[in-house]
Amino acid sequence: MANAEYLEKLLATGKDSSLLRFGLGSAYFTAGNNDKAVEHLRCCIAQDDNYTAAFKLLGKALYRLQQWHAAAEVFKRGFSCASGNGDKQAEKEIRVFIEKIKRRQTKA
Repeated sequence: MANAEYLEKLLATGKDSSLLRFGLGSAYFTAGNNDKAVEHLRCCIAQDDNYTAAFKLLGKALYRLQQWHAAAEVFKRGFSCASGNGDKQAEKEIRVFIEKIKRRQTKA
């Protein structure tokens, strides 16, 4: 969590940016704090709605929180973003999660 603490201190100084928010979201996601990851990744996307990696990680955090509908919506937006950026690898990864959510919804 040391990385997140350092980044939180940077944020507290007013150095807010999409890159900083992505770093915080990623640090919290890695530490298993999905609520905090979601908070910072939403801020990242609000600052840069073309940040494919942020959409992908936000969708994964929401998936971990079992917020299926929200995760599906984020993944759909992320897929469009990845397509627009020509990021084929991100498209593939996002497609896998969209399919996982669909399978989960058909079981429910």
